[in-house]
Amino acid sequence: KMRKDCVMSSLCIKTNNDEILKYLQNEFKDFNMLNVSFSSNEFKNYRNVIIHYKGTDFELFYTKLATILSYLVIEYFENSIIKTILISNYFYFDNYEIEKILKLCEENICDDYEFSFQSREMLLFDAFFDYISQNKTIILTGFINFRLTAYRTLLNELVDFSVEEYIIEKEYLEFISLLKLYVNSQLPVTPIIHLVSLNLGILLLDENLNIIELDKSNLNTKYLSDISFSDNDYVLNTLLNLLPRKLYLHLANNSTENFEFINTIKLVFENRIEICTDCDICNLYSKRITTSKQ
Repeated sequence: KMRKDCVMSSLCIKTNNDEILKYLQNEFKDFNMLNVSFSSNEFKNYRNVIIHYKGTDFELFYTKLATILSYLVIEYFENSIIKTILISNYFYFDNYEIEKILKLCEENICDDYEFSFQSREMLLFDAFFDYISQNKTIILTGFINFRLTAYRTLLNELVDFSVEEYIIEKEYLEFISLLKLYVNSQLPVTPIIHLVSLNLGILLLDENLNIIELDKSNLNTKYLSDISFSDNDYVLNTLLNLLPRKLYLHLANNSTENFEFINTIKLVFENRIEICTDCDICNLYSKRITTSKQ
């Protein structure tokens, strides 16, 4: 039950971090609310910042305090918490891998709504609001370490998600490396193959522009991987079996359907690739696509 019957409400925030103390003092100077004052004291174990409110709108007072403290955690503690979670749960990664995953965590915080600033700030706000509306003292590091369960759960999910992303990326790069090694160690089998990117998939043509039937035989499979491009697996397997000296990529229709797969083909066949966006083949299949849509 909120203390609405009080004539004054005070909160003592305990910390030994000079940067945190400066942050709190600056925020309290700009508190933008009547009847608010603050003071600082230094004791044996902690330095305290005490904020006082003499008024009646305690809910607004606690809301402003909880918001300030939520922003403080995100600004000064969040990166350290994420790194601690990562090192504790995934201790077998080396320093290079740790840094790569931390970078992915930063990207996912920016790009993924589930881990957005709003989501994290809301979890922090609820925890701080519930506590400070019932208590007059808060030991900042103790509260952050032991009372932010929901917030820490979200950061655990962020770390797990980023680790999974890193592993998939690592497996993909290893997969590409093996295929490149295979391609570069073999003599070409076919002089020219045309790869046409269509909205409905990939079409392969030989040097005479005849359609090449995709090799779907498991016996001729040149790679084994958990990475799958669905139907395009057969396209890749066919290309690895036919090993063209020159591989023309016809991308006239600018389809995004095959974007990831096309990038993989570029990485695997490297110098054998020539990209085309405006030739007879491009124009022919672009017209077919346009006609089929009408």
